[in-house]
Parts: sequence; structure tokens; C-alpha cells
Amino acid sequence: MKLDRKPIFAAVKVLRNGQPFTLAEVRVLDAAIDEAFRAGASVTIDPPADGAPKEEAPGKTTGLRFAQGFFDTLRTNKMLGPSLSTDEVDGCSAITSACGAANWPISWTAYALATAYLETAHTMQPIMEYGGKAYFHRMYDIEGSRPAKARELGNTSPGDGCKYCGRGYVQLTGKANYARAGRALGIDLVNNPDLAMQADVAADIMTRGMEEGWFTGKRCSDYLPKVGYAGSGPFKNARRIINGTDRADDVASYALEFQKALGAGQWG
Repeated sequence: MKLDRKPIFAAVKVLRNGQPFTLAEVRVLDAAIDEAFRAGASVTIDPPADGAPKEEAPGKTTGLRFAQGFFDTLRTNKMLGPSLSTDEVDGCSAITSACGAANWPISWTAYALATAYLETAHTMQPIMEYGGKAYFHRMYDIEGSRPAKARELGNTSPGDGCKYCGRGYVQLTGKANYARAGRALGIDLVNNPDLAMQADVAADIMTRGMEEGWFTGKRCSDYLPKVGYAGSGPFKNARRIINGTDRADDVASYALEFQKALGAGQWG
């Protein structure tokens, strides 16, 4: 059984008056939750005292109503089947959870899964950009070969090029982008950029960014329907949300497969 930690972290954040978590605090809280869960304890959070900020009651969210149907369909295709690894299941679960919490329609969710499938070399787990320190310094650092690009990314101090290299499902890159994503998610990504390597955080970054146009200025609503299924054409054009038309045909074919699986999982 997989424990959904998001409500626990959200409740603790309320008690902290909205203060973001540091990486060390995330690890401590994760360990405490794991220990309580293994012991069979129920994890409860006392409500905040009068006058403290209160979390708004959650509205109806979208999601998989028949998860087995979703995963069984994935096992029948050539992308992830015939068997699914734990990493593949956990990655798909993190992404569908984030999309569901954002009330995404089926075509948007299929495209997020397809994007992650391509960008992570089919692992469905967040990855760090390929290249290494010398490459990151040359490409993104203020003292590297492209200082103008470094300034555009908000990398104004020596060492920022390596510190804020690409991470996650869609390669969040640059101090300014880590800061924006951190503000949107309520976590401190500037001081703890490796949090973007956690599947739930990476999934939240991807969904917020694709919906709001963080990556290229294009967003899901520019190409994909909010009701019903999308065809190959809209999925192909939606590649502009992430990376122009690079491998647009491949991502469209992946999205069609994930959309079929989401349908079998009764997404809605």
C-alpha cells in the first residue's frame, strides 16, 4: 500500500504558517511518516489554533477510478509492457496524482505522461540533465561560455550553472526558474534544488509549468481539449509546450497510448 504524503505535508505546512520546507526537514518528516506507517499507526495532525491560517477544504479532484485498468493496459503496449517496474509504477502514479489534483482532463494528463516518458529516457523517474559539471559551467554559468544565457536564467553568481542545472521530468533549469517553481509550490527550491528530483515535486513542477506556460510560453489549453480525447494532430502540436517540434511525432504516439490507458482506468 502506497501512502499519500501530500495531505500530511500540507497540514504540517499550515501549522508552520506556510513556511516552505528545507531538504533536511523533508527528510526528517518523511522518516517520521515511514516509521509511523510501518508501525501501523494512523498519522493525524491536530487542527491549527484559532487565528492560525487554515487550509481550504479541498474540492473535487480528478483521477483514476480504476487504476488496475490503467496499469493493465500499459502492460499490453510496447512502451512499458509486458511487465512494469516499481519505478515505472511509482512514476506514473506521481504524475497522475499531480494531474488529478490539478483537475486535468484526459488529453492533458496523457500528454504529461508522454512528455515524462520521452524526457526521462522511458524510466518515468525524474532525472538530472546529462553533461556533468564542466558542461553545466560552460552552458549556464556566469563565468562560462554563455554569460548572457546565464543572466537570462538568473544564474548571476559563480557556481549557479552547476547548482541549477536541469532536473525533474522536464528539466527545470536556472535559478530564476527554480525560484518561480518554488514560490508556486511553496517549497524552497533555491536553497534545495535537489527537491526537484523527488517524483511528486517534479510532477507538480511539470503540471504547473505546462498549464501556465512556464517553459516556452505555450500551454496545454493552446492545443489540447478540456473535454474528450485528443487525436494525433493536437498531440503533435502540443510538443511546443516543452520543446518546439523536437520529436513531436514520437511524443504524439506515446500520448495516444497513455490516453488509451487512462480511458481504461476511467480517468475523470
